[in-house]
Amino acid sequence: MATDIDLNGFDESAWHPETLGVRAGNQMTEFGENSEALFLNSSFRFKSAAQAAARFGGTEPGNIYSRFTNPTVSMFQDKLAALEGAEQCVATSSGMSAILACVMGLCSAGDHIVASRSIFGTSVQLFSNILKRWGLEVTFVSLTDVSAWQGAITPKTKLFFVETPSNPLTEVCDIPALAKVAHQAGALLVVDNCFCTPAIQRPLALGADIIIHSATKYIDGQGRCLGGAVLGSKVHMEPVYGFLRTAGVTMSAFNAWVFLKGLETLFIRMEAHAKNALALATWLEAQPQVARVYYPGLKSHPQHALAMKQQSSGGGIVTFEVKPQAGQTEQEAAWALIDATKLISITANLGDAKSTITHPATTTHSRVTPEARAAAGIVDGLVRIAVGLEHIEDLKADLALLTK
Repeated sequence: MATDIDLNGFDESAWHPETLGVRAGNQMTEFGENSEALFLNSSFRFKSAAQAAARFGGTEPGNIYSRFTNPTVSMFQDKLAALEGAEQCVATSSGMSAILACVMGLCSAGDHIVASRSIFGTSVQLFSNILKRWGLEVTFVSLTDVSAWQGAITPKTKLFFVETPSNPLTEVCDIPALAKVAHQAGALLVVDNCFCTPAIQRPLALGADIIIHSATKYIDGQGRCLGGAVLGSKVHMEPVYGFLRTAGVTMSAFNAWVFLKGLETLFIRMEAHAKNALALATWLEAQPQVARVYYPGLKSHPQHALAMKQQSSGGGIVTFEVKPQAGQTEQEAAWALIDATKLISITANLGDAKSTITHPATTTHSRVTPEARAAAGIVDGLVRIAVGLEHIEDLKADLALLTK
């Protein structure tokens, strides 16, 4: 395969990020296709036994088997790495498998992880239940209290793990401050950048060591495929790739091809999501049935100034608390609003062109204990909307129950 753009040694500052999203990492065959080719084959042929041995031994670069080497997947990895400013990207089968691969590649039994308590419910389950069974210790702390992270460190602490903004309350942590604390302890800071994507935030440039993505969300952008990614230095990605190569929770070529198309429009989509989200959040704050709105782009957000320093916009997620009517519980009020919508999709996924709405306490965080939910601020009246690309007036009209 000839390479359309060789990023090896390429100074990516020569192009703007929007251009990198369209052009970075692209390869083309002798047929000269202008859109990335889709390689659906499982294996690759070698010219000789010696070449096969060299490929398997790692002394010659090239494709071997699509579980861990595939040209389409490689193009996705190279493009996302260029956007995040990372040396290497390792693509995975889902966002959760990206977190699993990161931990399994970099930690061993007896190691310690400090994690924010304000993370996705399934991530809490992974840390609290599954990983603990394999001898990893996890301490959950406040996302925004740097002193709590400092106090949780032990001699065996290997990783700090955060989502910023968090799911679902859009809390924002001080990435440079946490990176400093982690590095002083000899630990690595891992940032789940799912809500922002590199179009809004670049954690490595702020001091983080590793980035996690659920490509299923905004990178795809239309709710079509599952996928994930781990990004960082080659030194840190080598053991992550080694785990993926053996365990097999890798990205399919077809999904990588879909994500490549998503990356081409990522910047214009994220700008539109954020514009709609800010307009909706501002409107929600004025509604009589809304107790509180959580959105980093609002001045009322407790970390608004920090968010605007680290991010180029507030992103596309708006969360708010619904006031119960007379005789209603908080959950009943939230459910009534959700059930009254006709346009917005009732689903727990996010990052879609279609706006989605969900009740975190009984969906994304339903397997988290009531005590842990309360500590994370996930109350029964909380509703999360992933604001899509519909006209803002149509979204407001679909939430008309809040105006009564």
